[in-house]
Amino acid sequence: MIKVSVMYPNTPGTHFNHDYYRDKHMPLVKARLGAPLRYYTVDKGLAGGAPGSAPTYAASGHLFFDSVEDFQASFGPHTTEIMGDIPNYTDIAPVIQISEVVVAKP
Repeated sequence: MIKVSVMYPNTPGTHFNHDYYRDKHMPLVKARLGAPLRYYTVDKGLAGGAPGSAPTYAASGHLFFDSVEDFQASFGPHTTEIMGDIPNYTDIAPVIQISEVVVAKP
């Protein structure tokens, strides 16, 4: 299984609409990517590692697929629409990482 992490750095002076991201953007992503997208999670940054510090990321979305090929095949045809929705919830440029999930426990 692989995880595609889309992380939004918490930078002073930027905005992030968590409600839009959770309620509109991520359901749009799920609808477009279909069955290859096994599930997704959404994180809202609360704090950094040190007491009182700001979170490193304002938000993160994590998409889980069986393979990189499944991700690429499902995302590719919808890239323009999905990426075009970003200005509706943030002005932060996302940082994207694809990882292999080596341990997953409920």
